[in-house]
Amino acid sequence: MNAGSAPAWRTVAHFSADPPPADWRDQLAHRLGRRPRRVGLWTELAMFGARQCLDAAGEAALPAGARLRVSSLRGAWGATHAGLAQLDAGMLMPFTFMQGQPALMLAEVGRCLEWQGDASFALCRDPQHLLQLSKLGAASAGLLVGVVEEERNGEKPRSEWWRLVPA
Repeated sequence: MNAGSAPAWRTVAHFSADPPPADWRDQLAHRLGRRPRRVGLWTELAMFGARQCLDAAGEAALPAGARLRVSSLRGAWGATHAGLAQLDAGMLMPFTFMQGQPALMLAEVGRCLEWQGDASFALCRDPQHLLQLSKLGAASAGLLVGVVEEERNGEKPRSEWWRLVPA
C-alpha cells in the first residue's frame, strides 16, 4: 500500500430493515431489557438497526475506538414537525423538540451499544459519500454506519447499518 492510498475495508456485518418487521419495537425492548423511554420513532429505529448490526457482527458492544456515523435524508421528520406545531400552539420548548435532535439520537444509540466516542450525524443524499468521509482517519476499531429514515408520504421506514473494519 502506498503512503497516500486509503486502507481497504471489509464489512463485518450488514443489517437492513427496509421496512422493519411489525414487531421491531418489541424486539428492541427484549434485546435492551427495557423499553426505550423519552425517545422518538427515529431514534428507536436507529437503536434497533444499530443493535441488530452489532449482534450480527457478534459484538456485545461497539469498541471504544470505533466511529459511529448516521445519515438520513430528513432526520427526525415527525418529531420536528410535531415540535413546530407545539411551538405554534404556545408551548415553551416542547419535549417533542428534543426528540428531533440528532444529538439525542446519537447519545441513545451509544448508550444501547454500551459505547462512548466519535459520533456524528449528517443529512445526506448519498450514503456512499458519507461512508467515504467516515473512513478517512478512522482507527483500527472501525466504523458503524447507518441510514435511518422515518415513514413519510407513503415511504416505509428504514434502518440499514454496516459494521466495517480495516482489512
